Amino acid sequence: MSALISRRSLLASSLALCSTGCTQLAFLAVNVPASFGDYTRHRDIAYGELPRNQLDVYLPAKPAGAPIVVFFHGGGWDSGDKSAYKFIGAALAEQGYIAVLPNYRLYPQVKFPAFMQDAAQAVAWVRAHVPEWNGDPQRLYLMGHSAGAQIATLLALNVEYLRAAQVDPAVIRGVIGLAGPYDFIPFKYDYMSDLFGPPQRFIESQPIHFVRADAPPMLLLHGMQDKTVAPYNTEHLAHALSAVGVKVATQFYPKASHSDLLAALSIPARGRLPVLEAIHEFIVADGVL
Repeated sequence: MSALISRRSLLASSLALCSTGCTQLAFLAVNVPASFGDYTRHRDIAYGELPRNQLDVYLPAKPAGAPIVVFFHGGGWDSGDKSAYKFIGAALAEQGYIAVLPNYRLYPQVKFPAFMQDAAQAVAWVRAHVPEWNGDPQRLYLMGHSAGAQIATLLALNVEYLRAAQVDPAVIRGVIGLAGPYDFIPFKYDYMSDLFGPPQRFIESQPIHFVRADAPPMLLLHGMQDKTVAPYNTEHLAHALSAVGVKVATQFYPKASHSDLLAALSIPARGRLPVLEAIHEFIVADGVL
């Protein structure tokens, strides 16, 4: 009985922490329940030569023929680490997907577009190693939260990054963006001018600037109470994609904050928002919305 009470207390604490913002303690709390799922995690695999060029692979119980989801973490392009997102890898693997969580270089050690180059290199590594997992090489999806959503969508829309990594952009089957900045000029925080500068290059950081008719289908989710990334980012990108005939689906959650969309993928908070269900439906539908 005491073990049951302790487990319930842990889940309640995790939920409270994630609803107020995903601190390191909150990440620890939501990752504990994720440690016992039916998946295999392969940690700290090098996809490049630099210290941040590492990724984790989460294999489902039956990886043969599974779609692959590459998830890019958020953190304002200046913080974050794949190790904090075990609950994401676990959630995706338990849905039957092969989940890949890369790290990438961060500001101020590097500036844009260095992390985009890392992201493309990670995708190239994934493409080269799919046969080892028996995954479906024709079903590769990009996904990200916050800054990671900007990386995922920009990687899919601005084809120069994948081509430079010798990856055909057409291999991206779909993109899933959670609370992402896609049309965020003027910048909200001062450091972004240095991160994305000089000024004549600011536009290159904006996914909406690279919308094209042959872009992959997208699922864009946003909380209407998001005070970190304004919901109009999703509204604007979805409208621009639709205008050129790209298949795009949106979900706006009236009471959700910036971190709520991420927390909804954890075991403690999964019942609060149907984020995982939306992702699953998008992938099962194979981008046919």
